[in-house]
Amino acid sequence: MDVSKTGELIRRLRIEKGLTQRELADLICVSDKAVSKWECGNGMPDLSILPNLSKVFETDILALLNGEMEERDMNNGNMKNINFYVCPECGNIITSLEAGDFSCCSRKLEALKAIKALDDEKLTVEANDGELLVTAEHSMEKDGYISFIAYVSSDTLIIKKLYPQWGVNVRFPFARHGVFYFYDTKKGLLVQRF
Repeated sequence: MDVSKTGELIRRLRIEKGLTQRELADLICVSDKAVSKWECGNGMPDLSILPNLSKVFETDILALLNGEMEERDMNNGNMKNINFYVCPECGNIITSLEAGDFSCCSRKLEALKAIKALDDEKLTVEANDGELLVTAEHSMEKDGYISFIAYVSSDTLIIKKLYPQWGVNVRFPFARHGVFYFYDTKKGLLVQRF
């Protein structure tokens, strides 16, 4: 932790938000002198203040402690680069078109690596009446099941959530070209072109 870098970041974020030192101080219940002290690099915010400071600046606490925001290369939100994240605790599904830092249930999530589905793992996809009917002969028991099926085309993402004890029988609007991603709770994220 570099006190001066953290101070510079706090100042930069405060100015970006259009706040004075007094206004920031009022939002996080400290004195404006404390904010000035941080920005001059003469001290750090108390750990109990960091969550509120993080909310005000809409940034990560770790970024505040490190004193720098991570810059990422932009791919302009190309659907070909979609990332899926699944919380191992609650099963929450997060998607992003750019790399990001995501957490759920106090755990940092890593982007899932998609593996090409083998022939015996593939979904059965039938085009019928303007829809795609997706089925699979897959065990749907609590110890291993398909948690979701996502259909990704050049401009669309549709996710269908599945649950244990349900059969795999879902419908998607018809599109000529796309990719199916499906998450097996045992094998991970699988991918299949349509």
